[in-house]
Amino acid sequence: MTTSEKPPVWFWVVSVIALLWNLVGVMNYLNQAFNQVALLEAMDQAQRTAFEGIPAWATAAFAIAVFSGALACIGLLLRKKWARTFFVISLIAAVAQFIHWLFISNAVEAFGPSTYTMPLIVIIIGIYLIFFSKKGIQKGWLK
Repeated sequence: MTTSEKPPVWFWVVSVIALLWNLVGVMNYLNQAFNQVALLEAMDQAQRTAFEGIPAWATAAFAIAVFSGALACIGLLLRKKWARTFFVISLIAAVAQFIHWLFISNAVEAFGPSTYTMPLIVIIIGIYLIFFSKKGIQKGWLK
């Protein structure tokens, strides 16, 4: 049985950092969605081809991942247990997006092996935030 307890200070620190991290993701999505010309001008032809070949479903997965992650962080700050559900949705959407980017498109050939870095970081943080919110539920910090 869970009881409603006051979260420790580190809970709030992690929650704020997570929100900032997810807001960077939202900004990246909005930049990709609304600043494509500038992005494409900075790319070589192989990179442009990979970027322009992103299908609508992968772009939608990107949007779902970043917006549900940000919403989940707001849920943490509001101490709501539905935050965990949104972290799960965010991670599933991010994995779907990265499957296309890393294994279906030619992004790795166009951008190089460092293309694996950000997806790996995002997935690790996503898994951590799911377990973090689960712990918050178990400790009674999230209602």
